[in-house]
Amino acid sequence: MRRPPMREIHTGADYVAAITALESDRRARSAFQDLVLRVASPGAVLFDFGAGPGIDARFYAEHGFTVGAYDVDPEMRKYFSAHCREFIQTGQIVLDSRAYTEFLSSATAGAGQRVELVTSNFAPLNLIGNLTDLFAKFHALTVPGGKVLASVLSPYFIGDLKYRWWWRNALRLLSKGHYSVQGDKVPIVRRRLAHFAGQCAPHFKLTRVFPGVSHEPGNANGIDVSRGVRSAWLRLSTSRYMFLLFEKPGITSKTA
Repeated sequence: MRRPPMREIHTGADYVAAITALESDRRARSAFQDLVLRVASPGAVLFDFGAGPGIDARFYAEHGFTVGAYDVDPEMRKYFSAHCREFIQTGQIVLDSRAYTEFLSSATAGAGQRVELVTSNFAPLNLIGNLTDLFAKFHALTVPGGKVLASVLSPYFIGDLKYRWWWRNALRLLSKGHYSVQGDKVPIVRRRLAHFAGQCAPHFKLTRVFPGVSHEPGNANGIDVSRGVRSAWLRLSTSRYMFLLFEKPGITSKTA
């Protein structure tokens, strides 16, 4: 079964049907969720950015976390509200429904608590043109020692070499560190690891990278990139997604 290109997918129930159709996507989500359980302390406060229909937020709540969440799309938020209804009613999940500019400029988010870990699964960061402002917001939301764990589309995935758009943008990726392809609503930006490292500074440091299905042998602890990304991309070429762990400077990764 083939998953439709993301530019053809709408939101809410249509998105859920598409993103859960393939075994590879289900395994990628499971790998990301397992990594969250390893990185976050039991019972911690999490914030799910680009929370979509609430699949991950519900998983976190079911595992005892308090969850703040944000998504810009009204149809996603509508599905989220129904999918996570009982946890929203008890206050264990709080969904932020403000416009993106309001979210960035506000002093708090969700329930107003500072969080230990910001999560972002299935590539919301690829839809953001300026990550520097967003990481500044994540810095404000998190406690000292706070972290960000994000699943992003890998620009190194060999499966994309069959598409003309990859070849049209290969030189731009090498020279600029990123490129964008027009999606259904906004451009989809693919970034090299070094570009992510630059965009998160000075608020966070990219410390560890995991191939998108991290239970594969040898991938459990990911790739240490705290001293530079070097040739890390070679281990990321067989996965559509890569999981990036960002940490406030001076903090050592729990997964190391």
